[in-house]
Amino acid sequence: MAAAGETPAGTLPGDQSPDMDLSHRFSKQELSLLYEEVLYTIQHRLGKPEHHHVADSQELYAYVQKAFGMDEKEHSVIMQRVKDMESPIFCLKVTVKEAKGILGKDVSGFSDPYCLLGIVARSQEPAHLNHKRRMKAVVKDLIPEDQIHRTQVISQTLSPVWDETFFLEFEDTETASFHLDMWDSDAVESVRHKLGELTDLHGLKRIFKEARKDKGKDDFLGNVVLRLKDLHCWNDHWYQLEPRTETYPNRGQCHLQFLLTHKKRATTCSRTQPSYTVHRHLLQQLVSYEILQHQAGNLSWDGELSKAASTVLYLHATQKDLSDFHQVMAQWLAYSKLYQSLEFNSSCLLHQITSIEYQWVQERLRSEQKAELAESFQSLLTYGVSLIRRYRIIFPLSVPRSTERLQSLLRVMVQMCKMKAFHELCTLSPDLPQMVSAALKSGTKEWFHMKKQHLQPMVKSVEENGKALSRLLLEVIGDLQQCQKIWNKFFINTLKLNLFSIAYLELERLIAEHVQEQLQEVDSSMSKPTAESLFQLYMNLQELYRMKDFVPERDGPLALSNFHQWFKEAVPQWLQKAYTIALERAQRAVQMDQLTPFGEHNKHSTSTVDLSTCYAQIVKTWQQLKWPDPEEAFMIMVKLVEDMCKISLMYCRLIKERAEALSLREQSEGGAANRLCIVVNNIKQLRLLILKLPSQLDWAQLEQRTGTIIDQQQIQHTLHTQLDSAVSCLDHEIRDVVQALATKLEKGIARHIQELSSSNDTREPEDSIVPLMKFVESELQYLNEHLVQENFKSILALLWHHTLDVLSAAAGQQVPSAQHYKKLHCALKSLKDSFYAEGCGLPLETLQTAAFLSLETHLSLCSATSRKLIQKYFSNRIQQQLDSNSEKYGAVTIKALYCPSEQKLRVEVLNAVNLIPLDSNGSSDPFVQLTLEPRHEFPEVVARTTQCKKNELHPLFDETFDFLIPPEKCRQEGACLLLTVFDYDTLGANDLEGEAFLPLCHLPGLDAEKDQADMRQVPQTRLPLTHPKPTDEILRLLESRKGDREAQTFAKLRKQRAKQSKERE
Repeated sequence: MAAAGETPAGTLPGDQSPDMDLSHRFSKQELSLLYEEVLYTIQHRLGKPEHHHVADSQELYAYVQKAFGMDEKEHSVIMQRVKDMESPIFCLKVTVKEAKGILGKDVSGFSDPYCLLGIVARSQEPAHLNHKRRMKAVVKDLIPEDQIHRTQVISQTLSPVWDETFFLEFEDTETASFHLDMWDSDAVESVRHKLGELTDLHGLKRIFKEARKDKGKDDFLGNVVLRLKDLHCWNDHWYQLEPRTETYPNRGQCHLQFLLTHKKRATTCSRTQPSYTVHRHLLQQLVSYEILQHQAGNLSWDGELSKAASTVLYLHATQKDLSDFHQVMAQWLAYSKLYQSLEFNSSCLLHQITSIEYQWVQERLRSEQKAELAESFQSLLTYGVSLIRRYRIIFPLSVPRSTERLQSLLRVMVQMCKMKAFHELCTLSPDLPQMVSAALKSGTKEWFHMKKQHLQPMVKSVEENGKALSRLLLEVIGDLQQCQKIWNKFFINTLKLNLFSIAYLELERLIAEHVQEQLQEVDSSMSKPTAESLFQLYMNLQELYRMKDFVPERDGPLALSNFHQWFKEAVPQWLQKAYTIALERAQRAVQMDQLTPFGEHNKHSTSTVDLSTCYAQIVKTWQQLKWPDPEEAFMIMVKLVEDMCKISLMYCRLIKERAEALSLREQSEGGAANRLCIVVNNIKQLRLLILKLPSQLDWAQLEQRTGTIIDQQQIQHTLHTQLDSAVSCLDHEIRDVVQALATKLEKGIARHIQELSSSNDTREPEDSIVPLMKFVESELQYLNEHLVQENFKSILALLWHHTLDVLSAAAGQQVPSAQHYKKLHCALKSLKDSFYAEGCGLPLETLQTAAFLSLETHLSLCSATSRKLIQKYFSNRIQQQLDSNSEKYGAVTIKALYCPSEQKLRVEVLNAVNLIPLDSNGSSDPFVQLTLEPRHEFPEVVARTTQCKKNELHPLFDETFDFLIPPEKCRQEGACLLLTVFDYDTLGANDLEGEAFLPLCHLPGLDAEKDQADMRQVPQTRLPLTHPKPTDEILRLLESRKGDREAQTFAKLRKQRAKQSKERE
């Protein structure tokens, strides 16, 4: 049966289902009698209206007519019947609570107060009632003795507490007034007794005063007079006690409670039913009307009654003199019953629960009332549990405030089960969490079977069954997500129940049974549509299984623990489909690719974007599978990597074919080069995609999982080798395309260098190389714009090596002109700067190879002047001497000092040692020749010679020579003192013992401001003797310059010197 109190989504307010519980409705006769009761209540209304109540009786009549659904005729008939009824007896229920601050009339300073009270009609009041001097005994004088009510006497106090209740009947509120006199009771006592109570001077005065009055006469303490028409139905106030005279105006206060009630009501309900029952029925009728009114306006009733309803119920409760406890009881019984048939917020019940718990005294109820209350508890508990069982339907999240309604219901049930009344009246107190847990389990099972039935396919095929299973799983997952994120906290906070755990364990078991049952119909030779539907089912099951992590505790393994084994036969088809989709997409991407950059800042074409998406989809397939079995997961990984490598190689082939096809169609050399740039960029991008696979596919995690099952070397050999092979193939493809691009440019560079080399241009070298540099810079700029940086640098490296080869070939030609080599040398330096591009091109270590340094040296020499070559020759000989650690030919020791003031070089030749014997007698006749080189720097300085020492291999010379030379000449490149040691021969030419070179740039005293005083302070310099090499590049160059006399002379002299050496290096 559909729930009535919590209407399911889709039911319109006011729609009455045939199965709706209408127990809150009354029969026509019952409704008529109840209407009579409420009209009687309004007709005989008492008291001044409260500010929050409806004062107009006609407005109340109109309201109850609507609430009871009475037409005008029915209303008139019943209204007339009410008017014809005998009026009730009006009563004023007075409770004299206490007093404070009253006068002390006794000798002790206290009083023995009591009260006299009654109702005085206007006809009983004396004419001089409002006279300034009040009557001393109003109640005693004006009210018959049998109508006077008296409280107890409270002895010796100024703050008496009585808490006594009296019922005072009256006929008309307009004419009646309430009177209360407070007196001090005086009993006859002896003077001795009174003197014993004496405490101060005031007490003595009281004794004298009492002596003058009549014995046994009570003292007046004050009075309260109120007109009944000024009273509300219920009043609770402190009233000022008024004095008889102005002698003691402040006589204290008296706390009084008033309630205007009825006796002997003439209605049928009042005569035949308990007041409590009648009030509950009236409450039930009015509340149901209020709820339906809210529903008609698409509003949820929050428990707040309208002013008219509140007024009617208030009047009825006061007229029937219902206690607060019985009013709350009536509200609970009415509300809890209505909640089971009409929709309103269950939080309205919390107030009644709290009030009953606060005022609960079991003895205040009769047995039938206890039974009625117990039955209401059990009924609401059963109904609430049934709502919780179907909370998915009763409290759908699509309906606003559903979460608040369920939370409120849970709080109401928990609070109700905690009540003392619940435990005392319901002897078999149920375990609420256990009841709710069982209800949630059964409700979850019912919901699952309902969803399963609803999602059954019309056509019973394997594919349709798979789709239906996926849809069912999505429903289950969505429900569990709602449980976890929304509902669970309410059940945990109120009942300490984990709704998610209950629902998950139940649904997981049901899903496992249902899926296994359906998969039994699938055989190994499944179709592609079947496999596709199963993949979605597998992912949904995987998501469901992952939710187990939110279950805090469970007993034993889950039914879905090995669910992946159910899909083992479908995995090959899943992988094949992923490969086929990626392959076809890559092929379509290449066919549509125009090989132009697809963005302002990109240098690849559109096909790389599609290819990246293809790879991402395959990676996603792997991530979606998350195959639990490590060994099987490894085999799946091998297959995926193999497929992606195959796609990459296929792409390389297709993209090159596409470039060729587009080039044949356009027949443009520039366009063809541009497309080659795009192709190499695309392949480079593909290479980057391939290298990212280990991290994207998380090989490290796979290796960790398979560590105890598969040898690491096997993983390395299988996966990494497979990937390395693919990368190697891509590198080969990149090199091929880059080489093709480089070949196109190499021809142009070679042509320009050849033209530069063969031209007889007499312009400066910087002007001659302009065509070459314009061509190179233009082409390199083009490549930089169309190639990614890494590919650009690769082609730069190829072009640089080729350029060096072409320049080396041009430099190898035997051309006597230095201008020829100057142009080549200038071209080499400019090309290096162009390829370096201020750090944006090739690094210097890549440019300055051994071939470059050799070529640069060669061109530098060939382009130099003869004198420059001669200087370079001596610089090389000086460096060779510095680099030599051997004294194979002996050594010569000298001292040298430069005097800046005289511009004079003084050289002291000390000795020679370890000379080579060049004579037949095993000795030599050595002497030393001193010359300043190169000669063109010192043309006026003549050579000097030491004496010849006969038969000496360790001659001692001790001879000093002076040379006049300016200091700037000493600092020239190659400037040196050449010491040549000869073996004197009488008959033929002198033989060469060796040569030694003293560089003049480091002479002691050259950079000094003052001359050194003594040659003796100059350290000795030992110079190893060397022989000239038989072949020297500089000498060869000088010798080749046939028209240069200076070059020829120097080359001839050095060749003669070489001939004088009897021993060759």
